[in-house]
Amino acid sequence: MTAIRFILVFGIVSALMDMVYEGARSVSGPYLGALGASALLVSVVTGAGEAVALVLRLVFGRLADKPGQRWVLAISGYALTAFSVPLLGITDALWIACVLVLAERLGKAVRSPAKDTMLAEAGSALGQGKAFALHEALDQAGALAGPLLVGVALALSGSYGPGFLLLAVPGLAAMLILFWLKRKVPDPAVYEPAAVQPATATPVSGTAVPMPRQFWLYAAFSSLTMFGYATFGLLSFHLVATGLLPPALVPVLYAAAMGVDAVAALVSGWLFDRVGLKVLVVLPVLAAAVPWLGFSNNTALAVTGALVWGAAMGVQESTMRAGVAGLAPPARRGSAYGMFTACYGLAWLAGSFLIGLLYEQSVLALAVTVTIVQAAALVVFAVVRPHAPGAGSGNMPSSGSRTN
Repeated sequence: MTAIRFILVFGIVSALMDMVYEGARSVSGPYLGALGASALLVSVVTGAGEAVALVLRLVFGRLADKPGQRWVLAISGYALTAFSVPLLGITDALWIACVLVLAERLGKAVRSPAKDTMLAEAGSALGQGKAFALHEALDQAGALAGPLLVGVALALSGSYGPGFLLLAVPGLAAMLILFWLKRKVPDPAVYEPAAVQPATATPVSGTAVPMPRQFWLYAAFSSLTMFGYATFGLLSFHLVATGLLPPALVPVLYAAAMGVDAVAALVSGWLFDRVGLKVLVVLPVLAAAVPWLGFSNNTALAVTGALVWGAAMGVQESTMRAGVAGLAPPARRGSAYGMFTACYGLAWLAGSFLIGLLYEQSVLALAVTVTIVQAAALVVFAVVRPHAPGAGSGNMPSSGSRTN
């Protein structure tokens, strides 16, 4: 199988699984609210879910450095998501629903470093920006279809349960294709250039290859942007709680946001391969605009805020990942993805708690705080950019680069 076919088929798997978890994610805020959750609890649970999906990649990223473990991790993580989401359709206990939301995010933590490492290997033949942007665009096809499916089920049934149960179908299809893909390409490292394949994660001295200084600067910038980034769970809670949208239209809006996400991913990925990390300057600007629009009491502004949120997610989930592939030693990409996402996952959790708390006190204070945080992120970005590789080619800095 060629590298591009591998990326396309993996993208189909991700699209089907995105139907599952993005379908659930599109209504998680109002769903938890219907079970009795407060705005603060919704923000904390959805933020904790993102933190689980990101921080625990530190553990599973190290495991993904071992080529023999990558498919095991990918399959296990996808299976956990495919199993936990439909269970939301048969519970009416708030605490169980919270656990299942976290379990679904755990599945993403388990599979993502292994998946990203295999995609980075295949992307060596195409350009990392193109590879991750193509995969993200396919992802978002499922992210658009899943919420629409849930929205139709919610409109017809008047309850969230049937929509969650329907998501078992794409989950099963994704698992079947994933097993087929593993048989076709048992070791995606074959796509790496010959000069890269022999690299090892451990030098002769027995110490792990350190991450470059540029990597940690990049992680600091990304963490600041995510500290000031609201979750869609809180945005959707606001839309329903204030009566701006009926519950059945929230997943439709989420699907539209995922459509914007896909376009933003393709555009930013294309630019990344030409101008490098400087394309990410747009991320703090988009994130700062979200609370001013998304938490307003005007329907048009709030809807616009959700779409801007989708654009920021497209940049964050494609181009930010592509940047890691170019800043980390090839043999330690699994660990690099784990450490990188752990940094900004913890920041997102802390920020979700602060944003939820501020939402209950003053939306204006929330918006001003987020703007200040994103301005600080731009300052850090000015430090990161001069040290970053000049393009998204995936080339590593020279051996004389400083490390930390």
